Amino acid sequence: MIDNLKKILNEDQDPKAIEKITAKLENLLMSNEEVGYIAVQKKPAVTIFPDSIVVTNKRIILCKPKNLGLSMEFIDYDWDDIAGSFVKEGILGADFTFTTNSDLTHTVDYLPKNQARKLYTYAKEQLDLLKNPKAATPIVEEVKQEAPIESPVQEEVVEEIQAEEVTHFAELMPTPNDVIRDTEVEAPISEEKGLAHLTQDELFAKLQNYKKLLDNGLILQGEYDRLKSEILKFL
Repeated sequence: MIDNLKKILNEDQDPKAIEKITAKLENLLMSNEEVGYIAVQKKPAVTIFPDSIVVTNKRIILCKPKNLGLSMEFIDYDWDDIAGSFVKEGILGADFTFTTNSDLTHTVDYLPKNQARKLYTYAKEQLDLLKNPKAATPIVEEVKQEAPIESPVQEEVVEEIQAEEVTHFAELMPTPNDVIRDTEVEAPISEEKGLAHLTQDELFAKLQNYKKLLDNGLILQGEYDRLKSEILKFL
């Protein structure tokens, strides 16, 4: 705030008037509120208690001394309530006027022309910031990476089947009738008495039958040789 006051005092300001206003503004300013400019009335005649107008980054404050300067009346308007502002310059000074959205008009006259111009420029900048906030503060758009959507994991349901208790082990053993025989193998005739009653054709047919069993893998080579030797005895 001190740096801003130094700039203001360079605009032909009355140091005593600025000091009185700033002393009273210290308890009125909000957090993060800074004074942008202060313009003080300067009438042609001697003005003991001039009106003044203060512009901050949040509002416009009208300061009017009361009771012979013992008190001061403050009227403020937020920048959101300001519809527009303009300056009218005359021979003895300039008038700064602003209007509100509720059709109220306020004018501070007999301002030094240089101060009125500074006041108008600051007010114009604040109104432009409200209309174009992106131009004042660029917004950096952050690219948000979408998190992959995880599909719900379906838990496998394992069905428990209660096993029946086996008390008779005989039930698990297959009976002889349950055994399925794909091919019934004719039992070899090893007795010489049985072969002796067969004719030559029957013996030859039986030998061929044993040969088929050997080719099909139903009997072993050693068993086939034994049966063959028994049949050849009678041929």
